[in-house]
Amino acid sequence: MSDLQLSIAMGDYDRTRPIYDKRVQIDGVDPVIMLQSPEEMFFRSFRHQAYDISELSLSSYCVSLTREDPPYIAIPVFLSRAFRHTSIYIRKDRGIHKPEDLKGRKIGITEYQLTANIWARAILADYGVEASDIIWVRGGMDTPGRPEKLKLDLPDAIRIEATPENRPLNQMLADGDIDGIIGPRWPRCFHEGHPQVGRLFPDTMAVAEDYYKRTNIFPIMHVLGVRTSLSETHPWLPGALLKAFSSAKAMAITALEDTSATKVTMPFVEDNLARAKLLSDDLWSYGALNNRHVLETFLAAHHDQGLSPRKLEFEELFHPSTLESYSL
Repeated sequence: MSDLQLSIAMGDYDRTRPIYDKRVQIDGVDPVIMLQSPEEMFFRSFRHQAYDISELSLSSYCVSLTREDPPYIAIPVFLSRAFRHTSIYIRKDRGIHKPEDLKGRKIGITEYQLTANIWARAILADYGVEASDIIWVRGGMDTPGRPEKLKLDLPDAIRIEATPENRPLNQMLADGDIDGIIGPRWPRCFHEGHPQVGRLFPDTMAVAEDYYKRTNIFPIMHVLGVRTSLSETHPWLPGALLKAFSSAKAMAITALEDTSATKVTMPFVEDNLARAKLLSDDLWSYGALNNRHVLETFLAAHHDQGLSPRKLEFEELFHPSTLESYSL
């Protein structure tokens, strides 16, 4: 019997590269792999179910679970994680010095449902700033207009305005028409050094490290999803994917720790590795049970921010075969 030929959409990361270049084989699978940006693969996955296996937005995946016939079932492979203290940008000329100063402000977002935005709003909620305290201005970052991947039915308390026609968010922030932006990508005006655009938390690494020490949370952004119908026809497939992607991540970490010649185009790699290990020896962990507290925190925030009409349960998230493993 020949291997299943399955399409896989994922990002081009060190932790996926061994899957792409075939150093790691997925048991029983002949993959057709596409390396894509999150925006492209998430849009195509949730709008058109374009892939057999796809990296998925954790937030949009959770939205899909509250609706009939979700197209994908997740595997606890967390291809993207990030501390989203870095993702809150402000105008420095508006008297915004602390999170509480965002109440009543107009803050740009490309999509309300983005996972990064949920974690950023959860961070703000720790300071007493709720999603309903902010006026959200939604549109494209560099080009006008951008639809939500999945249509949302939000509570009336959540105030969302569309950007004016032909006005992208980056330009509105640069011109001072909004008070800030929250999102996974930095606004181009910030990257280009606009004198009045900065981060809410200037020392983001220190704030994020303190957050982790207090909460033991390294936020999860993306999961790996397999077409639900495939998991039903081939119940061995979710476990095979978890095994392969875990092996690929282990290869990436081994390479990163070999600092005889750094594998990434970045100085001070060994110093940043040591700093990360002070937080945890396994900071970027895969697996459901050892990340339960992170996921339950996210599910609570997802519901509190109006994205899920009921609070999803942890047990709903992943294919059952990936919640346990064999031992010798």
